[in-house]
Amino acid sequence: MTQALHPLAQRFRGYFPVVIDVETAGFNAKTDALLEIAATMLTMDDDGQLKPAQTLHFHIEPFAGANLEASSLAFNGIDPYNPLRGAVSEREALTEICKAVRKAQKDAGCQRAVVVAHNAAFDQSFLNAAIDRVKLKRSPFHAFVSFDTTTLAALALGQTVLAKACKQAGIEFDNKEAHSALYDTERTAELFCYIVNRWHQLGGWPAPLVAVDDDDVELNHSELAEADD
Repeated sequence: MTQALHPLAQRFRGYFPVVIDVETAGFNAKTDALLEIAATMLTMDDDGQLKPAQTLHFHIEPFAGANLEASSLAFNGIDPYNPLRGAVSEREALTEICKAVRKAQKDAGCQRAVVVAHNAAFDQSFLNAAIDRVKLKRSPFHAFVSFDTTTLAALALGQTVLAKACKQAGIEFDNKEAHSALYDTERTAELFCYIVNRWHQLGGWPAPLVAVDDDDVELNHSELAEADD
């Protein structure tokens, strides 16, 4: 008897969306410290409604030789060496996140995790740089594919700023809590779910069946395989 696919495994071409937010000591992922990271995993019910699930959150010790830009620290209000932060190493944080993501991804029947973030290129670059630094094996995350809620919010809501997009979507947003990786991740997860679910409600998913030529199908499969290499 064939086991039915989890609805999430059918929604994003087998990708498992994980919402990520980072707080950093600058804009250069190779040289500037990663100071905080949060990751929210998502689930989907039988009606196709996407919902936030488990969230992991870590304060992180600056890696050896990391650059700390004073302007960035003033902006996010982080004191990297405050013992009350309870900071852990990059390796410990990423190991725990990747372990949880792999389990949730497997449970959902998905093949690979994909970063969802607001201005995703920034968060993904710091995540990838940290994974490279600690030489973490078996990262579940796709190296370059991401879902950017900045773009999605511009399309769906006419807003690109996270706080304004949340307000437009009816999601509570406290500016005093912003620029915390935990808070921003949870709000971004709500925003992403809102946009995906709204598209579903409007009849945009499941996508209408369109007849295609066999040659086009073969070409598309070939292009997808090359993109995943």
